[in-house]
Amino acid sequence: MGAEEKNQHDAETHLTTPTTVPNPNPNSITEAQFVAWKRRKDADTSARKAEAARKRAEDIASGLVQMNGRELFVHEPWVFDNTHY
Repeated sequence: MGAEEKNQHDAETHLTTPTTVPNPNPNSITEAQFVAWKRRKDADTSARKAEAARKRAEDIASGLVQMNGRELFVHEPWVFDNTHY
C-alpha cells in the first residue's frame, strides 16, 4: 500500500462518512420532552375543567345560577314527565 493509495483511501472515507449537520433550530426538543409536556398540559386542562364543573354544580345546588335544559333534566327529571297529562 503506497502513499498515494493511503491518501486516496482517506479521501474516500472522508467523503463517505456522514457528517453531523448542525440543528437549524436551537430550541428544538426531544420526543420524550414533548410527551412529558403534553401529559402535564392535558392533566392541567382536565383538572381545570373538573374544578369548573364542580363549582358549577355547587352554584346550581345553591341556586346562584340557572340550569340549562340538560342540567334540569339530570337534576329534576320529573319536570319532563308527561304521563300525568
